[in-house]
Amino acid sequence: MAEIFDPKPREIKGFEIEERIMKAAALAEEDCESVFREIDRTAAYNGEKVLKAFIDNKVSDACMKGSAGYGYGDVGRDTLDSVFAQAMGAEDALVRHSLVSGTHALTAALFGILRTGDKMVSLTGRPYDTLEEVIGLRGKGSGSLADFGVSYEQVELTPEGKPDVAEIFQKVKGAKLAYIQRSRGYSLRPSLTVSGIAEIVKAAKGANPDIIVMVDNCYGEFTEKSEPIAAGADLIVGSLIKNPGGGIAETGGYIAGSRKLVELCSYRLTCPGVGREAGCSLDQNKKMFEGLFLAPEIVANALKTAEFTSAVMTRLGFECFPKPGEPRGDIITAVLMKKAENLIAFCQGVQKGSPVDSFVSPEPWDMPGYDSRVIMAAGTFNNGASIELSADAPLREPFAAYVQGGLTYPTGKMGILCALQEMFDKRCLKLASL
Repeated sequence: MAEIFDPKPREIKGFEIEERIMKAAALAEEDCESVFREIDRTAAYNGEKVLKAFIDNKVSDACMKGSAGYGYGDVGRDTLDSVFAQAMGAEDALVRHSLVSGTHALTAALFGILRTGDKMVSLTGRPYDTLEEVIGLRGKGSGSLADFGVSYEQVELTPEGKPDVAEIFQKVKGAKLAYIQRSRGYSLRPSLTVSGIAEIVKAAKGANPDIIVMVDNCYGEFTEKSEPIAAGADLIVGSLIKNPGGGIAETGGYIAGSRKLVELCSYRLTCPGVGREAGCSLDQNKKMFEGLFLAPEIVANALKTAEFTSAVMTRLGFECFPKPGEPRGDIITAVLMKKAENLIAFCQGVQKGSPVDSFVSPEPWDMPGYDSRVIMAAGTFNNGASIELSADAPLREPFAAYVQGGLTYPTGKMGILCALQEMFDKRCLKLASL
């Protein structure tokens, strides 16, 4: 006998979420409706832009094949560079699986450009933790930029967490490179939109027309309809296990911008005289192409998860950065937890709502490159991939959880609900009648 189709939605068993949490989530989703529509419009625009880059650069089945050994003449690798450059609005790009992280890609770019006697100025305050040893702010004698005679200054952010344009105008004089961190990192300051970056670039180049402006674009790709190159940046750098890898790329990073600067960076990717001409792609080409193709839609899911997180946590009494409905230049929502036990419970709950290693309970640990213990919930298909739902934070004041990713919005939302349930079970969340 044929099975009769039942069109009525069925309750999904196994997720026991407190009724008041579910009610808060439903109200939060209503709050997000207009923002979600704008996210979809941006994703559609960026999806078409990426498709056009594939078509214009004649991506073929041959491009999906990898190479071994030296990798000379790797058509897929070289075509991917061109596709990526066009999608980012840049003259040129290096996209390589051998760049193991965003920090590695940033390091290759910094060492590719800076020389002994040069000065680097951070225009957005102190950089992300993992760059401190690269610059030489920590770990003297480890081969940092400081060890090679590169000096460093930074422009502190204003009390509102925004770039100090007047101070930037003064500090960039005589500098070789100006560094901008788009994302909030482990801080509560606002992320930078492309228009905000344009204002900083205008100030920097107004005072020093020859300065090279480099943007750490991690977590920001495809969140808007243009990238920082359109704002006047000379170089943008990021990781493929964040936004532009679309959850498909297994590893890798990119450097994109002016052809001359990308060429200099390629000499640190391999060695002077060889640069981008060598470096086999193994079996990674197809995954990097496919990841880039999917990235605009995957980033949209991450943005929806981020906006929902801000909306539901705000309804439950937590302060979030950005607030619901505020402009955002990255996929991160910072949730102010105020207490270590709240932060740990939240991250452990996110892990419980993850597709991989949901049975594992993350604990704070001494993660390489950080000066504080870090807790990281990341039940991800690719280890450490923060385009997939993850929540992490250093165990230090103000005990904020940094939530990012979500390959699909429904599963991203469920991960946040599991985090709230864990907080409730551990008496870290008080629920009033809603």
